[in-house]
Amino acid sequence: MYRLAMAVVGASLLAGQTKQSPQDLLKEAVTLHQQGKLEEAIHDYDIFLDMYPDMAEVRSNLAAALVGVGRYDEAITEYQLALLKKQDPKVRLNLAIAYYKAAQYKDAERELRDIRNADPANVQAVMLLASTELELGDNKAVIDLLSPMRRADPHDLGVAYLLGTALARDGQTAQAQIVVQDIMGAGDSAEGRLLLGTTKFGAHDFSGALADIKKAIELNPNLPDVYTYYGMVLLVMGDVNGSKEAFQKELARNPNNFDANLRLGALLRVDQDYEHALPYIKRALALRPGDAAVLYQIASLDLAQGKQDQARGEFESIVKAEPNFVEAHVSLASIYYREKRKADGDREREIIRELNAKKQAQEPGARAAAEANEGNTQ
Repeated sequence: MYRLAMAVVGASLLAGQTKQSPQDLLKEAVTLHQQGKLEEAIHDYDIFLDMYPDMAEVRSNLAAALVGVGRYDEAITEYQLALLKKQDPKVRLNLAIAYYKAAQYKDAERELRDIRNADPANVQAVMLLASTELELGDNKAVIDLLSPMRRADPHDLGVAYLLGTALARDGQTAQAQIVVQDIMGAGDSAEGRLLLGTTKFGAHDFSGALADIKKAIELNPNLPDVYTYYGMVLLVMGDVNGSKEAFQKELARNPNNFDANLRLGALLRVDQDYEHALPYIKRALALRPGDAAVLYQIASLDLAQGKQDQARGEFESIVKAEPNFVEAHVSLASIYYREKRKADGDREREIIRELNAKKQAQEPGARAAAEANEGNTQ
């Protein structure tokens, strides 16, 4: 729905720009917008707003047209200006959508949380917030958001898919499988196959995951994330070149896929192709600022390029923020030993030993053995 401004002052001509009256110019802009001629509509909206900059509804229309042609940063500015003139929940939601499409997920999250707090029944805002949290890697937030909606309507496949994805990524394999069964009960689909594949991937059934993800690609090769997970499975199974190709396919259609950027950048770093690795790693950092896995790649890149002092500081910051990040401790220990700081290196090595022992104790096989041993001693 395109809203025509109710009050257009006078019938004076917009000198030097058009011979149309403001009313006719605005009508033309809206008609062009409705016809999908977005660049022409944007041109007319711009001229009109030069004359009447306080028309919030027209500015919102301009923002919508800018989103339609992929000019997200400009659209965000226009929505913000519109909201300064007139607060409107629909415009605020559109601003959040523009942030999301621009891959500015932190800003989208902020707006969507405010919208949800003001209107908890806004399903569109909740679903978009869940998608945003998935992009930010906050699986538990998605589970908290969507579990009540899942209980209220078990047949909503959109909710089921997002929730199942978050459960699988969070390692809650049993719960994810329940959701997968419900989705597959509605018929075979690319979405269901991908979720089934990601669940098997989380359960370390890599051959099973590969089969399901291949089926998902057959059903819908344009499904978001499908080539990212294909690449992840191939990498685990030792097909590094196939993995790179899969990540590149994902990024060809979605340059803002976090995992594909991070993993392709990491593979290129390992190949010592630092020039091509850095843009992917930087893009991953822009998508998730402060993400420890990305910061680790940046520090590793600096270390590989001889920037040892800088890398040491980066690794120290990582283990301070994420004390259980084993790989960062390993790199830090290596640097300390190079610098003849034996005491610091030994401390890091002990931390690594403790973290690895803790991880092994949490493995299913280790837990089962411990429980059996406990039973034998009773």
